[in-house]
Amino acid sequence: MRLAQRLATRLITSDALRDTRRRLARLRRRGGRRADFYWDVADPYAALALPFLARLAERHALAVRVLLVPPPDAAAAPEATRLAAYARADARRVATALGQPEIAPDAPSPEQLDAAERTACAALTEGVPLARLATLAQAIAAGAPLPGPAATAAQVAAARAEGAARRAEAGHYLGSVTSFEGEHYWGVDRLHYLAARLAGETGEPPAPCPLLDARLPGAPSATGEGPTLDVFLSLRSPYSLIAAERIGALAAHYGAALRLRFVLPMVMRGLPVPAAKRLYISLDTKREAARHGIAFGTIVDPVGLGVERGLAVLHAADQAGRGLDFGRAFLRAAFARGIDMTGAGLFRVAAGVGLDRAFVEAALADQSWRAVAEANRAALFHLGLWGVPSFQVADRPGHWGQDRLWAVEDDLRAALGLAPIDRRMPCAV
Repeated sequence: MRLAQRLATRLITSDALRDTRRRLARLRRRGGRRADFYWDVADPYAALALPFLARLAERHALAVRVLLVPPPDAAAAPEATRLAAYARADARRVATALGQPEIAPDAPSPEQLDAAERTACAALTEGVPLARLATLAQAIAAGAPLPGPAATAAQVAAARAEGAARRAEAGHYLGSVTSFEGEHYWGVDRLHYLAARLAGETGEPPAPCPLLDARLPGAPSATGEGPTLDVFLSLRSPYSLIAAERIGALAAHYGAALRLRFVLPMVMRGLPVPAAKRLYISLDTKREAARHGIAFGTIVDPVGLGVERGLAVLHAADQAGRGLDFGRAFLRAAFARGIDMTGAGLFRVAAGVGLDRAFVEAALADQSWRAVAEANRAALFHLGLWGVPSFQVADRPGHWGQDRLWAVEDDLRAALGLAPIDRRMPCAV
């Protein structure tokens, strides 16, 4: 069973399978390259993605069909209220970092949202160019007046139903996602992968797309005692692997005191993770890991007993000053080496970071990690977050996702009184 899981995950995440699918998709093309963009008008990330997608489409002769979609269902986004609040705050940060138009701090009222959907639906029905749709999305996100015709409620409902069906058929579940020939690119954060893919087919330079990331030039910037950096992670989270591999260097660069705040995985806290979401996360983690030179893809899912045993050892290792070392080793073993962590594999992984058998056995006999995990979960929810990896610098607002290390870096620099990094990337539409 474990061997089958290793082989299956290695195949699913392999570059060979990805490249084969791309070749087959090119052979099936009729009338040029076409992509779909799923537009949830309540999602502020659309205002960030559409302007760059419009420029990318023009550069690479990509026809884009914009589809109106509803918000993700409860299975895909179980903390809908927290997600909406965090998305708006996060999108505002991204807009500022990229030099994009400001996004309103408050979510639209139900009446404003209804008007926005009607206006968007009418624009889609009229075949408004992508650049104008981008401007409309920015106006919606800014809470600006929306001139122009409005569709009926029945037209909106029909458009949303069609968009939801096509999104599900394509294998996704979120808004602000661009789908192109079997691969998905969320928000503005992943458009650089699509730009590189399109450019690779023709050999032309890719359209400029944002690539926000932490920068660690030269020697450490910090002198003296730095701020506290809390890192919330799970031992079943592929994205936590990428964070664990990189966060130590970021903390050391700025002299931050790193604190691991481990939590139980969502599924072990009673929150569902649909198959489409699991597949997307695996494939997205693979390309993010590859970009950072991190091994990923031979997986034995540690959910259940493997995670519980790992957290017991992680708790003890953290108290011994080896928490990050063991956390990295566990995640590598589960997600890159395909090691079963329910048996002897755990002892081998622990030994690799200097934790002997007696240490591991003592850790496994101690159940105090459960109370710590629950306290960490409560702290995470107090930040308005629920997923991992997440981060907090001192008492500043939290950030969710391994692709927000640039925002963590901004907070570290601000806490140390260092000049901010200019990450702006203008995009005229």
